[in-house]
Amino acid sequence: DITFVPRGNIKSQLLADFILELSSPPEATSMQPWTLSVDGASNIRGSGAGVVLEGPDGVLIEQSLRFAFKASNNQAEYEALIAGMRLAKEMEVADLRAKSDSQLVTSQVSGEFQAKDPQLIKYLEQVRSLAKHFNTFELIYVPREQNARADLLSKLASTKKPGNNRTVIQETVAKPSTGNLEIWMVTRNDDWRTPIIQYLENEKLPEEKEEKVKIKKRAAHYTMVGGELYKRGFSSPMLLCVGETESRRILNEIHNGSCGSHIGGRSLAGKVTRAGFFWPTLLSDANRHVRSCDQCQRHADLHHAPGEPLQSVMSPWPFYMWGVDILGPFTTSLGQAKFLLVAVDYFTKWIEAEPVATISAERVKKFYWKNILCRFGIPKYIVSDNGTQFT
Repeated sequence: DITFVPRGNIKSQLLADFILELSSPPEATSMQPWTLSVDGASNIRGSGAGVVLEGPDGVLIEQSLRFAFKASNNQAEYEALIAGMRLAKEMEVADLRAKSDSQLVTSQVSGEFQAKDPQLIKYLEQVRSLAKHFNTFELIYVPREQNARADLLSKLASTKKPGNNRTVIQETVAKPSTGNLEIWMVTRNDDWRTPIIQYLENEKLPEEKEEKVKIKKRAAHYTMVGGELYKRGFSSPMLLCVGETESRRILNEIHNGSCGSHIGGRSLAGKVTRAGFFWPTLLSDANRHVRSCDQCQRHADLHHAPGEPLQSVMSPWPFYMWGVDILGPFTTSLGQAKFLLVAVDYFTKWIEAEPVATISAERVKKFYWKNILCRFGIPKYIVSDNGTQFT
């Protein structure tokens, strides 16, 4: 006979030992440092620098710098090192290993040599300040034969005119890195972005309950990237959120700039969105900017009705002709009134006005009966704008 026997429980310790025995230990992964090779050159024709930045995954960035100022060999070497460190900083490199064929620069950075020249002291301070942005920084000396690529880039930058070497990144440095430092204070004015940014970064909400709910709903459509606020989109890329000052500059550049074509308000708003910018009042601001553009008002193809001779509106005696209109809506007042019925006599300029809550045809009839017919008699004409309430 065949009988069923249930399997007993497997102890967790035995299962853990089995997995540990058959699985291979994970390999220890260590972050490879980036390698920076720099070299500077100075001759009669000019001075320049070559920078080669290599990453662990085969990333290779070559940069050729031409100096628009006079620099010695040592200054060119320091300029090359500073330019390479700035490039590595922009690439968000954590561990950097730099190579240079200048014995003086490597020894001064490592502390073996003392910098006595005032200009080189400033360069040394710049290098040490940039080194603080990396987790680890090391500068080693290599012979010129092992630094051939950076040496070639520096010689090309110092001997040839800019624009001839089209296979590498070329830049012109206008002034030394040790020039007068300009300190800029970046301040962000409070605008429509402030409560959203505070909620996304610090989960800070206003005290009012309604504002809390509103901010949470709005923040779901935004995200923070690199310290900047972006608006999410379902079928479009993220849009950079800008304030009032930036929005005016963007509208002016797209509408009136070198590539501006003085397009309409809706087209202007769409072009701003395609350029990657957003703010809540984009469409209304674009329409207002187009209406206030002087060239659009002067040269736009505006279509108007043909001119007609003016006709005088004659009222031979008082209360012969009345003009009526509706004003509002205003802020709700006593009795839920938010509209104003107004009638003006053409001869005496006498005004009759009454606040109302609704502007239906029945309400207008009551206004005619109470304020005009019962007080001044039946008029010859009542002039209106042919609104539905008056017809």
